[in-house]
Amino acid sequence: MGVTRHPLEENPDRTREALLRAAYAEIHRHGFQAASLSRILRRTGLTKGALYHHFKNKHALGLAVIDEVIAPLVEAQWIDPLKASGDDPIGAIQQCLYDAARGYDGDDVRLGCPLNNLAQEMSPIDEEFRLHLEAVFQHWRDSLAEVLAQGAREGRVAADIVPDATAVFLVAALEGCVGMAKNAGDPDLLRRCGRGVLDYLERLRPKPFRTSRDDSGAS
Repeated sequence: MGVTRHPLEENPDRTREALLRAAYAEIHRHGFQAASLSRILRRTGLTKGALYHHFKNKHALGLAVIDEVIAPLVEAQWIDPLKASGDDPIGAIQQCLYDAARGYDGDDVRLGCPLNNLAQEMSPIDEEFRLHLEAVFQHWRDSLAEVLAQGAREGRVAADIVPDATAVFLVAALEGCVGMAKNAGDPDLLRRCGRGVLDYLERLRPKPFRTSRDDSGAS
């Protein structure tokens, strides 16, 4: 009698995707070092053989989670919307915050940002992790800086800003908001911090273009 295989194992791409998604959830909840391969396999119903067919070890799986799950999530939430910013780059960045606020729930606040969690946990002890994480942060910063620089050239962003420095500050502020709320276990702290970032962004507009946009979407 032949060995019955899990249906996912008949499709290598789906097997890999299932392992990555389960590993992402496990790492987000427990951190990389405490993440359990056994729990990942139980979540998927797959075998160790299937896991090691796609990833040579836990370390390789963790790096793949950064590159193939976390990086695309950052791209979709914080970068792709800016590509259609049109004549309102500040509004486009603000809309990213509104959309993020609407998508957050209590569990997200409790667990924090998966990108920043891994940076805090792994960057001091694993250079390969640090480099993969920094590539995600750098792409995020560069994308913001590019939008801000173009907006300044077109007169839609204050001409006296330094795009690179402003992008660094924005990413740091956003990650800091989530980190403080996680530590406090307080969703309202995240909302208040988000409103501060929205106010800061409004001040990046040239004065004739500043608005009194209602910030209720961030609450």
